[in-house]
Amino acid sequence: MNNFLQILSRCSRFVMISPILLSVLGIFSLMSIASGQGTFPSREVFIQSAALLAGLALAAIVLTLGYRYFIDLEKFLYPAGILLLLSVYIPGLGISSYGSRSWISIGFLTFQPSEIAKLIFILVLASYLSRKKDQLVSLSGIAKAGLYALPYILIVAREDLGSGCVFCVIWIFMIFCSGLELKRLWRALLVLCSLLPLAYSLLAGYQKNRIDAFLHPSDLSLPGNYQVWNAKVAIGSGGFFGKGYLHGTQSALGFLPVPESDFIFATIVEELGFLGGFFVILLFAFFLYHAWKTAKYAADLQGTLLAAGISGMFFFQSFENIAMNMGIMPVTGITLPFLSYGGSSMLASMISCGLLLSVSAQRKL
Repeated sequence: MNNFLQILSRCSRFVMISPILLSVLGIFSLMSIASGQGTFPSREVFIQSAALLAGLALAAIVLTLGYRYFIDLEKFLYPAGILLLLSVYIPGLGISSYGSRSWISIGFLTFQPSEIAKLIFILVLASYLSRKKDQLVSLSGIAKAGLYALPYILIVAREDLGSGCVFCVIWIFMIFCSGLELKRLWRALLVLCSLLPLAYSLLAGYQKNRIDAFLHPSDLSLPGNYQVWNAKVAIGSGGFFGKGYLHGTQSALGFLPVPESDFIFATIVEELGFLGGFFVILLFAFFLYHAWKTAKYAADLQGTLLAAGISGMFFFQSFENIAMNMGIMPVTGITLPFLSYGGSSMLASMISCGLLLSVSAQRKL
């Protein structure tokens, strides 16, 4: 116990406090949604609260063991992550929801394997890039790093384009922090951008529809645009101070779709106004800034890459979800970390924070 407290005392305070504050705010938002719909106490509130407590316990275990313990398991974690993503295709286990087959059913609970696979992807990539750092000075070395990550990206993007984008952003953040020269990174990104038309042609029909809807926001007949329009109505109606906690109408009356997950930011802003939305963004900004500082001052390259990958994951997910609520990014189904309902998302987010805290505890002075 004393050893754990000593480790905890060396950790970044903002990396520790910001996620807890956001998570508690998310639970209160879920309570408000359930109350407005007449379903409180709800299953979502119970699961989210239980996932938060379990996630904090797992984060404490991860912090005690240290991040190097998990990075050294690369040869076991790499195939395990791929098998985890493929588990959604097992008959009787994988289930479809919201147009994609991204969940597995375990008794009375559903679980999203891609949430844990993101963490595994970051850990194995941190191990690989730290071992191959001398090869990353050439485009061939970058291409090999891309091929190493490709199985994860292809498997998850086939059914969940949003999660596929998260994996790509993680790869970019980590390859950038591996010591790669900027000019080589730009060349690699230009090559990837040139492949976008080919990638679009390979997308599923519903995925193309979401991109088309984003490009034609005024056409409410396109899938996703009606939801975004209602989200913008909720955000705008909140004004500066909001309608007040438990007084939101868009989610209570059923106009705002999936208010507990995809559009929880709109729910918060409707009730708490611009000030509430600004507070949420400020907490994310503080958290991401200190997560990036953790990467900068890590004790070794593995710690830098691990913290960079986690920072990239949280940055893209929070930016995409908030921007999606405001209609400036396509609807992808990416949840808002710590706030959106989802037991697997909460567990993965808290374990990620445990890894970040482990890196910060061993940072350079």
